[in-house]
Amino acid sequence: MHFGKRSGIFGACECSRTGGSTLGEIRIFNLPTEHKEQEIRIYYNTLFRAWGRQHWWPARSPFEVVVGAYLTQNTAWTNVEKAMVNLRQTRVLSVAGIRRIPLRTLQRLIRPAGYFRQKARRLKLFVKFLDHRYAGSLARMFAQPTTALREELLALNGIGPETADSILLYAGNHPVFVVDAYTRRVLGRHQILPEDSSYEQVRELFEGGLASVAESATDFPPHEQRRQTTGGSAHPPSTMSTTKRSSLVQVYNEMHGLIVGVGKNYCRKSQARCDQCPLREFLPSR
Repeated sequence: MHFGKRSGIFGACECSRTGGSTLGEIRIFNLPTEHKEQEIRIYYNTLFRAWGRQHWWPARSPFEVVVGAYLTQNTAWTNVEKAMVNLRQTRVLSVAGIRRIPLRTLQRLIRPAGYFRQKARRLKLFVKFLDHRYAGSLARMFAQPTTALREELLALNGIGPETADSILLYAGNHPVFVVDAYTRRVLGRHQILPEDSSYEQVRELFEGGLASVAESATDFPPHEQRRQTTGGSAHPPSTMSTTKRSSLVQVYNEMHGLIVGVGKNYCRKSQARCDQCPLREFLPSR
């Protein structure tokens, strides 16, 4: 199997691979790291050209991002939006609001997001952590070094790597890449990494691959709309999605949103729509 020349902001590249058999798949999964990172750069370039800015995370404040990161666990974003509307209309979508609202009332408001009892307790726990450790200030919390703060977040009940990194990247503008099930599925089907690869292995691959993209990236227009009406996972511009970030943080931000667009619209768990996907030319032949 042969991947033809591909060009973009990274220049042209040419990769020749053997595939189609079990042996071929093993060879593909064991490509040198620099080849895998090059694939990530090509995917970013292809998707960004197709869809433009995705305007993630849609929120009005950093705390809204934190709440959304908790609520989106094991549910669709449409359900999260319903819960967020409830919180906003009740005027409790803030650190002070979550602190003062009775637990049962909070459970009722976020019920549309599912697992509402568990998520309500965890939101209360996060505010207690913020009060105890940072005097209730998200700004103080996000001023901490990335690695140290990530460890603190991971130590909290209900925060795994994906939630911690979503909070760090989208609310705190820390340079960490967010890995989700869509990311693993795309890598597995493109035979870059097995779908059951560890979170950290996938994160390190994307961070290594995208570092040079950020170095050569031009400024991102703050209110650029999506470039086509179908595909992608773009949201309307929001206060948080248009905040000023470093190029590295912005590239991580965009790539996660772009991968969600691939997974949600094309690389589905069942009934994949590969023929219509912008990444179709990079699929291994069967």
